[in-house]
Amino acid sequence: MTLDLFPDEPAVEPGEEPLAPGALLLRGFARSSAPELLEAVAAVTRAAPFRFMTTPGGFRMSVAMTNCGAAGWITDLAGYRYGPIDPLTGEHWPPIPDVFAKLASQAAVRAGFGPFAPDACLVNQYEPGTRLSLHQDRNERDFSAPIVSVSLGLPAVFLFGGNQRADKTQRVALAHGDVVVWGGPARLRFHGVLPLKDGEHPLAGRRRINLTFRKAL
Repeated sequence: MTLDLFPDEPAVEPGEEPLAPGALLLRGFARSSAPELLEAVAAVTRAAPFRFMTTPGGFRMSVAMTNCGAAGWITDLAGYRYGPIDPLTGEHWPPIPDVFAKLASQAAVRAGFGPFAPDACLVNQYEPGTRLSLHQDRNERDFSAPIVSVSLGLPAVFLFGGNQRADKTQRVALAHGDVVVWGGPARLRFHGVLPLKDGEHPLAGRRRINLTFRKAL
């Protein structure tokens, strides 16, 4: 059975693709709920707009970011951390929308990690040419919970490496609606995104939205 809700897009065959012990790609898992997810992204960014954060080394990140949830991921000259307050608005980060939380929990269960109630969701906006260098998600306090990463919009090439930066990486093509879940022995694997190719998506336009759910506190 193919997902053909959006005839302008190539058909995507849903299924599961193991990437490593503890890491699973769920093809097309979020595609049917994508319109609701993108509406929720718009609501989140009205309260907490996208911005380009600065690394502790003083470099401006090319990917625009914002957050929702009890904790938001922040990077600036003071370092990497989570905090309850959006430094741009001075307000608490908006709550995680119900459609986000439901999808993240369902994906985690599907990947074998049991109940998952994220308290942080990092929302990344990629435009053509932007990339994300190899990194680990290690600012969270609870490494027993998985990472759930949802791709919406333009396709991307996801780099999934090992526990050391120099380890060989897999190149994983991600399409609109794909979800990657990693935890357990894969929880601290390095990962990144190659420069985004230009294109136009019928729902998201010339961009890719990535939702990354975490248990931070």
